[in-house]
Amino acid sequence: MQAPGTSSTPNHKASSHHRQENYAGKRSALDRLALNIRKKMDAWMASPSVYRWSIEYAFTRWFTQRKTRKVFELMAGFVHSQVLLSCVRLGILSRLQKEPATLAELAHLTQLPEERLERLVLSAVAIGLIDKRGNKRAPGFDDQSKALYALGSLGLPVVSYPGIAAMVEHNAVLYADLSDPKVLLEGHQRPLMSQYWPYTIKGDHAEDQMPSADTAHKYSDLMSASQNFVLEELFYTYPFEQHRVMLDIGCGLGRFAVEAALRYADLSFKLMDLPPVLGLTRERLVTNSNYARFQFYPGSFKTDPLPRGADLITLVRVAHDHADDDVQKLFVSAFEALPQNGVILIAEPMASHSRAMEDAYFHFYLLAMGEGRLRTPDQLCTMLAQAGFTQIECLDNPMPMHTRILRAVKS
Repeated sequence: MQAPGTSSTPNHKASSHHRQENYAGKRSALDRLALNIRKKMDAWMASPSVYRWSIEYAFTRWFTQRKTRKVFELMAGFVHSQVLLSCVRLGILSRLQKEPATLAELAHLTQLPEERLERLVLSAVAIGLIDKRGNKRAPGFDDQSKALYALGSLGLPVVSYPGIAAMVEHNAVLYADLSDPKVLLEGHQRPLMSQYWPYTIKGDHAEDQMPSADTAHKYSDLMSASQNFVLEELFYTYPFEQHRVMLDIGCGLGRFAVEAALRYADLSFKLMDLPPVLGLTRERLVTNSNYARFQFYPGSFKTDPLPRGADLITLVRVAHDHADDDVQKLFVSAFEALPQNGVILIAEPMASHSRAMEDAYFHFYLLAMGEGRLRTPDQLCTMLAQAGFTQIECLDNPMPMHTRILRAVKS
């Protein structure tokens, strides 16, 4: 005689398996139906006769206009970026931040002929970097020689935050690598961007990736200048006051630690970066009023052990610069270096599950850098779990476009 309930177990498993098969079958049928509908819609939308019909009626015209404008914006994107770069390099936006100016005054500033500068100024007006002042209905508004130009809504943040202008200048290196994107994708030539960030060069020896003092100075200044928005997200989102010692790996010139020291009087800092970088960091911080709270650990996390004694390890725009194997080893090293209940905090751009325009930029930027890549929060969470971390969560910060923030605990 069988024990009560035991005879139903095989039937229960068979029933569950049967339900899963039915669900998979229904899902597959729905997917095929959706694919067929999408194919028919694509064929319909691509038809010239449908296009002509869509622009004849007001309730369909807006949709066609929007799609057409989006496609044109994709084609014109490079031109827009070069208009922005030109306005930054020529000092036009900085000049207009002080007060509005005429085309003649801007020509005097840039030493360019008015008739040629006019193309740049009107292009900047078209994309919102510059505003054209005056009454559009008033006589003479279209006379460019009499027009007055002021800083536009998109030009204002460019000159208000030095990090944006620095990145605009820096992106010229990326655009050079993208002049033939097929060459970049093939990977047979070393991109210019990888020379800017030598620590991303693939190699078995640390000396292959060690930057010169001049190179370290150049990219460290850029990193420091462009950190504003990332740091604002971190300080807004995460309660640093719950920690005693913070180890900042890839600290650069110490901008993050300096800002944190001003906000949290009871927090001390261990700073780790490559020797040429950390030499600059020590020089810049020696006169800082909180210098006694900083300890310096020159080295590479790829070859050197991480300092012990910190209950918080931070990686700010570090993981996405490196290959999966190196990042996984770094997470393991961080787990070993942390005490029980220690925390690792990761802040960097991460790939979105939905359509995000900024993803395209970061995918190609990191490709040009060398070995890094843009990862989703789920991918990083999986890597953290494999390293031994628990209580892994993606924190909710106001501007995920600037950075996403992951927190994990050594339980």
